[in-house]
Amino acid sequence: MTRWDDMRVFLAVARAESLSRAAPILRMDAATVGRRITRLEGELGVVLFVKSPQGYALTDLGARMRDHAAEAEASMSLAIEEARGDQVRLTGQIRIGAPDGAANYLLPQVCAAIGADNPELEIQILSLPRVVNLSKREADMAITVSRPQAGRLTVQKVSDYRLHLAAPKAAQINSLADLRGQRIVGYIPDMIFDKELDYLGDLGADGVQMASNSVAVQVMALRAAAADVENPCVGIVHDFALPFAPELKRVLMEEVSLTRSFYLVRHASDRTSDRLNRFAVALHSGLRAEISRLEREVA
Repeated sequence: MTRWDDMRVFLAVARAESLSRAAPILRMDAATVGRRITRLEGELGVVLFVKSPQGYALTDLGARMRDHAAEAEASMSLAIEEARGDQVRLTGQIRIGAPDGAANYLLPQVCAAIGADNPELEIQILSLPRVVNLSKREADMAITVSRPQAGRLTVQKVSDYRLHLAAPKAAQINSLADLRGQRIVGYIPDMIFDKELDYLGDLGADGVQMASNSVAVQVMALRAAAADVENPCVGIVHDFALPFAPELKRVLMEEVSLTRSFYLVRHASDRTSDRLNRFAVALHSGLRAEISRLEREVA
């Protein structure tokens, strides 16, 4: 039966990419570490590493297993701290990169709560209309809307979230046919940096009459149009953003309903940082709770 101690050995080799480099961390000799990895692969019936003279490289399955094991390690560390009554607070600076929607409508509340528990911690929110480059250390961790497919990164799914077509509350939109002639608010087409943000493809619209690379600007444009009942605008809006826009309502919910996901992405070399692990656990749980809370307000 696979035990946590096996996962500890697996994680050490995955991080060190070498038996000889993992051995002193584990306080074992390299031969023993190698036997433990061979035994683990045998028990699971899978290949976790590609062995070569250059070291141990993770297979695709091994990389996925590493991410789950690292998440479990972080959660276990936090649980042990809480069980011991450890009240050590986070300090220093931590920067989070995020797309506009998360940066504007989720992270301020979540980070404020984390900051309240850790008054000596400086949290920076980096909102960019593109994918944050963790390899260049633009941020310590990032929220993304797609799971990265390249790079030495750890990826943890945070939560699904929902989006619907929104319009001013006075607008009379009861069918897809009512959308003809309506002004559409959306992304600047050639500045969509992730395929998951191409909402108009789901909507079947040919173009937009009011465009921005910022979700917050799109929401403000819809709010501004609420005063013009003769020429209302419509656009795809995150459900979690709607509590901040009381002039808007969801329309055609059965015809237009999208689901996307947020992922928490970190650089692989940061997995051994207890400080970042603790912050990531708090950020992950805080984001899940805040998405749920805001979506319930418009349910």
